[in-house]
Amino acid sequence: MDGTIYSAWLFTAALGLTLIYGVMKIVNVTHGSFYALGAYAGASLTGAWLAAGYPPMLSYVVLLVAAVLVAIVVAPLIERGILRFMYAKDEVVILLITYALFLILEDVIKLIWGVNPYFIAEPYALLGSFEVGGLAYPTYNLILVLLALVSGVGLMWLLHSTRVGKLLVAVIHDPEVSRAMGINVHRYYLATFTFGSLLAALAGAFTAPTVSVVPGLGVEIIVLSFAVVVIGGLGSLPGAALGAVIVGVVRSVSVHYWPAVELFVIYFVMAMVLAFRPRGLFSLAEPRKI
Repeated sequence: MDGTIYSAWLFTAALGLTLIYGVMKIVNVTHGSFYALGAYAGASLTGAWLAAGYPPMLSYVVLLVAAVLVAIVVAPLIERGILRFMYAKDEVVILLITYALFLILEDVIKLIWGVNPYFIAEPYALLGSFEVGGLAYPTYNLILVLLALVSGVGLMWLLHSTRVGKLLVAVIHDPEVSRAMGINVHRYYLATFTFGSLLAALAGAFTAPTVSVVPGLGVEIIVLSFAVVVIGGLGSLPGAALGAVIVGVVRSVSVHYWPAVELFVIYFVMAMVLAFRPRGLFSLAEPRKI
């Protein structure tokens, strides 16, 4: 049960990272910043909502709205204002740019919210708990599992069953030919970056009731998300799901039986996978121009 809950949280957090890489070939370090922004925005807006005496059950909608606001306000500014001028550059240069943006956003978060922790426990405790094998689990954890399922299934449906998704797949495979066929590639890049950032903000917003929201929150998640997508294969949605399950189960087993190696065991698994599958378990084939 612990492994399932942790895997669901990791998958939601890592899904946007692998989507952005799959479409735009960007290793987006600012993903951690969107997670942190979602957590802070969710904690702030939900706290204000509850303090005003509005119905507590609608606080879950407030968390969703907070994540959407973060994505539609911040993501276009970054993609249109900075990243679109860098697509022709080497991937390492773009990695360094997103890392610089990550550091800047960390300080912006401190300027806006300060360094004191934020707590919003009401949504976490509101739904009560359930028992599995004599152990009590907060029912709120099922929301995290549902969020992961809806995000994963919804994204797969979007990519394979809609016209927009099929055009996006064409952009993934060959942006140059897509432009020649009349597809507005830059518009798809903007939509992809915004949607991927939304997934990170959603993970942050719905995690906020379960943790103390403090500066540096995005550092942990970006490291764990990279572990998940590297194990599964950069750009692969099934790979992200399998990577999240592997990391979630291994981490939960280590916490229960050998807590001292909780962090080490995740990177040990990643190293073992990369030793035999250097591009991950579900690596995508990359075309060569000859």
